[in-house]
Amino acid sequence: MPDRFEQFVADRLDRLLRYATALTCDPYLAQDIVQEVLVRAQGRWARIAAMHAPESYLRRMVTNEYLSWRRRRAARTIAATHSKLDAIGPPTGDHADAFAERDAMRVRIATLPRKQRAAILLRYYADCTDAEIAEVLGCSAGTVRSHISRALGTLRATEPNATFKEALS
Repeated sequence: MPDRFEQFVADRLDRLLRYATALTCDPYLAQDIVQEVLVRAQGRWARIAAMHAPESYLRRMVTNEYLSWRRRRAARTIAATHSKLDAIGPPTGDHADAFAERDAMRVRIATLPRKQRAAILLRYYADCTDAEIAEVLGCSAGTVRSHISRALGTLRATEPNATFKEALS
């Protein structure tokens, strides 16, 4: 575990940004969230670095920042943009089928409610357990299972052959 904040950020910034981008479905919002989290973490770095898993703690901070009330308007704007684009014309994927499927899955994931989206990403992107997800979301493990079940049900209803882990990579 690196003791210096700068070294920690240099080693893990790309992972935090990928996680935040998958969570927000907007790379610019993801950059804003990660930047705000890192600014706050820098001031408390001695305490955070002493923790068992500082990267998990920062991922939790990113998730909490995304779920905060200040980000609700941005999330509604993203969903509205997708709807407007779909109304103009059908979404087109990349030339390769795998990329097109992954893009389509990301669009479907973006329509999920915020806590369901966070639970799905923590499970399939970050490989967290129910207990870890419950800690990040501030709810019980049963509620986590409910969020994941509902999210998977919604995603399966829109595309029965979808693979979530591949869509998030």
